[in-house]
This record gives sequence, C-alpha cells and structure tokens, in this order.
Amino acid sequence: MSNAVSDDERVLARRANISRLVSIGQRTGYALFTIAMVLFFVGFVVGFTILVTTVITICLVVGSLILAPAIVFHYGVRAALREEAGIPRRH
Repeated sequence: MSNAVSDDERVLARRANISRLVSIGQRTGYALFTIAMVLFFVGFVVGFTILVTTVITICLVVGSLILAPAIVFHYGVRAALREEAGIPRRH
C-alpha cells in the first residue's frame, strides 16, 4: 500500500512541476506577444526599421513556440485535476 501512496505522491509532484512550468511558459509567451504589439505600434508611429521589424518577428515566433505547448499542457493539467476530483467531462 505504501508503494501506491508514493506513486500518487510522485504523480502529484510531477503535475505540480508541470503546472509551474506551464505558468512560466504562459507568462513568457504572453509577455513576448505584448512586447511585439507595443513595438508594432511604436514602429507604426515612428517608422519601421529593420531592427524593430526583426525584434517583432522574433518575439512572435519565440512567443508562439513557448505559448502553444504551454496552453496544451495547461488543458492537460486542468483535465487531470477535474478527473481526479470526479467532475464529469463537458463533452
């Protein structure tokens, strides 16, 4: 029985770690999108230089690469918490 408890504890610890990484990924991805939007409006008002355009593009690409998996894993963690709590699926 203690083996089952340690397995449960390991699953909960891993889920907490994934949840923490997801939170960091979402904050980072959304921050990069925000930076890209601000730079877009700065470029729109002041003028688009090669540097501004490059930084906007890099922010959008890196933000997408970070944010997409973070969103998917967020839904996975949330679904696991719902299933563990016995809440039925919405589909």
